[in-house]
Amino acid sequence: MFDEILEKFEGSPSQQAVIRLFLERGFSVNEEGRVVSGGIEIPYTGIARELDVDRRVVDSTTDAILADPELKRIFTNISSIPSLMDLAPVLDLTVLTIEVAAADEAGIVAEVTGILADRDVSIRQVLSEDPEFTDDPKLYVITDADLSGDLLVEIRDLDYVRRVGF
Repeated sequence: MFDEILEKFEGSPSQQAVIRLFLERGFSVNEEGRVVSGGIEIPYTGIARELDVDRRVVDSTTDAILADPELKRIFTNISSIPSLMDLAPVLDLTVLTIEVAAADEAGIVAEVTGILADRDVSIRQVLSEDPEFTDDPKLYVITDADLSGDLLVEIRDLDYVRRVGF
């Protein structure tokens, strides 16, 4: 799906950058063509500055989104969720990062969280990057527990796991 969205902007790397940002941050486009997060409007100039593009690129991207029924359906309904990953050091949380070989395989989250549950590790949040949106998707498990070395080895030894870190 991600590739299909980007193909619609294949003639404009700047617009593709805008689309990537919208998807990564969960920014919506409302019916008036404004970029929003929830009900808060995000100025085009701020987006343009972050991406080092002209403000008009953001404007033309939102126009293209609203003109395309499929894109409109996606970008008027997208939303963001807060992540504890960046807050982990402040809140004394542990972020377990798991890189997998086949991210679209069924049962990865269930098996990893099952292993943690078997060891009475409480999970605060689980974030899974979508293999459609990134080339190297990862699974992040945020917990308030210290994780033992043998637990990390058990997870690392799962067939589909390439690397484990925290």
